[in-house]
Formats: sequence, structure tokens, C-alpha cells
Amino acid sequence: MNKIELHIEELVLHGMEISDRYLIGEAFQQELTRLLTEKGLPRSIDQGGEIPRINAGRFEVQLGAKPEIIGVQIAHIIYGKLGE
Repeated sequence: MNKIELHIEELVLHGMEISDRYLIGEAFQQELTRLLTEKGLPRSIDQGGEIPRINAGRFEVQLGAKPEIIGVQIAHIIYGKLGE
């Protein structure tokens, strides 16, 4: 099993409730860990390297969505961007 070291210095989200930041962050971390564990790294970065910045762009959140759902959604977006 390969070891993956991932350091996210800052996750910037505009338009979210400040009180939801920890729930969003925790759900994001758990889901991104799950995706990396189950699917591994995309081939384009499998040989190592650093990605200094990922811009996930804009995404829609359903009105009233729970913070945990938002965190999972963000993890899927970021995981998809890793392969670009």
C-alpha cells in the first residue's frame, strides 16, 4: 500500500455559514480520505509531485443542505480536480 501525504493549508468557501465551517471541513476530510483510499490517486499525479493550488470554481448547493453534505460535495469536486 502506498502512503499518500496530503496537506491542505486552506479551504476557502464563500457563502457558507461560519458556524458550519467545522462540520463542512470534517465531512470534506473524511470523504476525501475515503476517495483516496478506495480509488487512489489519479494517474496524472500518481508519480508524486506537488499541486500548489486547486481552484474548484463555483458549485451549487441545494438550499438547506446540511454541512456534511456540502463537505462531501466539495471532496468529490477536489478529487476530480486532482486528475486535471
